[in-house]
Amino acid sequence: MSGLLRWPGRYTDRHGAQDIVFESDGRELIRTTIRGVRFEGGTMDTLGALDGEPPEQMFTFRDGDLWSCLLEWGLTMPVEVEGQGERIATVHCALRLWYPVETEDLTVTLRLDGREYRATHPDFEDALHEIGAALPRHARLKACISCAWSDYSPAGHSMMTGLACFRDAKDVYRRCDGKRGPHGIFTIWPLHTEFVQETWLCEQFEHRTSDRGYRGPFPFRGWD
Repeated sequence: MSGLLRWPGRYTDRHGAQDIVFESDGRELIRTTIRGVRFEGGTMDTLGALDGEPPEQMFTFRDGDLWSCLLEWGLTMPVEVEGQGERIATVHCALRLWYPVETEDLTVTLRLDGREYRATHPDFEDALHEIGAALPRHARLKACISCAWSDYSPAGHSMMTGLACFRDAKDVYRRCDGKRGPHGIFTIWPLHTEFVQETWLCEQFEHRTSDRGYRGPFPFRGWD
């Protein structure tokens, strides 16, 4: 694994809190070490212990995944500001995994130019949609969630990393016009390049327009 992203974070449960670091490839792999135990998963809510579950008194698990805790991590995200170029926003993420009530609350807070934009939803898609819509008219996020070549499956997706990238099938994806049919998302789905995290970014990024793909526009304003 190369080109790892490193996100400073914090783990909190009934035993206390610990500063940690998450490592990710920006696609489908996240890993960290908590109290000397290595965890790995495809999303933040599917982190499992690599060497088997440690003693129950150290952690709480649900179906083998870390649970009953608060996971926090920080990252940066480019924001393109009309007439001013690219700015770097800081993003704080807080995921609450509660037990025995099986609920997940993800709070994403983006800070830009002294202002905060905050949203709480079950997943990154809805949280970043709300934040994107709340930004000033001249500003828009620059990440996979707002890219012209990304889309979700109509069958649903996970809390994060369920965003399919079609950068190697651009001509086909340009003709996507709904769920089914010869140009529907179900038909072209096998042609996707890979799955990526909503906050990832590659050199083939292009801003999403209002008529692109199955899922439609990302909610920016003024530059349709």
